[in-house]
Amino acid sequence: MQDISILWLRVATVLYAVGLVHVLFFVWRRSSRLFSFALPAFAAGVLLHAVSIVEQSMQSGHLALQTFHQTISACAILIAVAFLVVYKLYDFSSLAIFIFPVTFLLAMIGATAVPVEPWGAPTLRDAWLLAHVLLVLGGYAAMLLMAGSSVFYLLQERHLKSKSAGGLFDRLPPLGTLDSLSSRSMAVGFVCTTAGVITGCLWAYIESGTRWISEGRVHIALFTWIFYLVVVYLRSSAGWRGRRAAFLSIYMLMFSALTWVSHTDLRGLLAR
Repeated sequence: MQDISILWLRVATVLYAVGLVHVLFFVWRRSSRLFSFALPAFAAGVLLHAVSIVEQSMQSGHLALQTFHQTISACAILIAVAFLVVYKLYDFSSLAIFIFPVTFLLAMIGATAVPVEPWGAPTLRDAWLLAHVLLVLGGYAAMLLMAGSSVFYLLQERHLKSKSAGGLFDRLPPLGTLDSLSSRSMAVGFVCTTAGVITGCLWAYIESGTRWISEGRVHIALFTWIFYLVVVYLRSSAGWRGRRAAFLSIYMLMFSALTWVSHTDLRGLLAR
């Protein structure tokens, strides 16, 4: 019974992933053409998610809110149902940019309650880990470019307001070009970082079962990704541009640096 309920939750997570694909496509191409497919898949995921919770509750004799994974799963479905209600009443589709990824992530964590078989082959394990590392490094590179263009945006804006001529600032690109570069770098970085978070979570789940979720560096990485999602939402849907968006990009780089430090044994290097 437990395995069946987890199976339903994992199928629901796959359906939620359609919404995640829509968000990544929207951020990359600024197109909402996938929303008409993502919304029904999301609703079907909510239905199967509810079936999973009902089956777990019937098995245990009480509402499935006793464990960490059950609580995360319940939080995911509450967020999903709230979005569907808001969308039905107010046609607030842009909120999906934030809700779809969060629901997918929480459901994915909830679906890791039951361990799976270890890696079938060391080659697959190493290839998966390599893909995770490359995606994360790609995300960091894009974030550096995003933050760098934002710093130059702020400097160029200050230079233009001062109305002074000459110097290095006259050779900088226009403000619109710098803002566009920051926005495009944000899109590339978010796609890479999201794929890196998913591959990393799945790798850790297969590698260590349910223990991975208790690691502090995992929490920092997830919070960093959520902040990145907030930045994406504010720039893509809330219309944040210019100075405010530039500061957001710089803050994002700070969060990413904290995540990098948490995954690096700096104390071991300093002790040498």
